[in-house]
This record gives sequence, structure tokens and C-alpha cells, in this order.
Amino acid sequence: MATDFELLRRRLEDERERLIERLETGCQVVGQRQDGSGHKSEDEAATESLESGRRLVLEKRLREQMAEVEQALHKLELGTYGLCDICGQPIAPERLEALPWANLCLSCKIHQARSPENKNPGSSADLTRMDLAENDAETDWQQWMRDVSI
Repeated sequence: MATDFELLRRRLEDERERLIERLETGCQVVGQRQDGSGHKSEDEAATESLESGRRLVLEKRLREQMAEVEQALHKLELGTYGLCDICGQPIAPERLEALPWANLCLSCKIHQARSPENKNPGSSADLTRMDLAENDAETDWQQWMRDVSI
């Protein structure tokens, strides 16, 4: 399977636009919520605080993915797109097709996932691109809430 870099560039640009829209929409929602009345019950305040925390986690995740997409587009400009950041070998076209912003070949990704320093559950820094692509925001949020509740 040959890699169609122009198709992947368009997909990355489309993903960037999608992320920009989601970030702008999220910021508008946060602004609208803060304009409400100052008289809230404890339950309402707690719910709003929880929702605000959830939005912040989601926004952070979207910004991280935006950085990954921007990095992939930058690598396209440099001519290094599709090469593993660790070993320098080509990333399989099937992997790039599934995850255009992938920066590691499957072998290095597996090695990274098995590495002892990545075994600290609950740290958002340990979430990889594949984790983020495979999990939805609600699942990440629920995991984060369990971890901070301990």
C-alpha cells in the first residue's frame, strides 16, 4: 500500500479545522455558563464545578491533539512526515491511514506502552495518541475522577 501524502495532508487539515471549531464552541459554552446568576444551591454549584472541570479536561485534550496535528503538518513541510520519531524508520501506511498524526511506528509505540515509566496510571501525561484516539472524553473523564478521588 503506497502512502498518499496529499490525502493525509487534507485529512490533517480537516482535523485541524474540526479541532478549532470544537475549541471555539467549548470556550463559548464556558463563557455563557459564567454569565449566570450568582445565587446557586450547593448542588447546582457542585454540578457546575464538575462540568467546568470536565470541560477543562476535554479542552486540554483537544489542545494536545491540535499540537499533534500541527506537528504532523510541520513534518510534512520538512519532508520528515511518516518517519518514526524514535527509530527513524517509516511508519506503516495503514497506521498513518488510521491515525494521520501518528509519530511512532507500531514497534516503537508498543515498546513505549510497555515501558515501566509509562505505568503510572491516572497521569494524563501517560495518555498516548492511540489512547486518545481510542477512548472518548467521557471515559477519560471518569478515569481522571476516580484517580483524583483517591
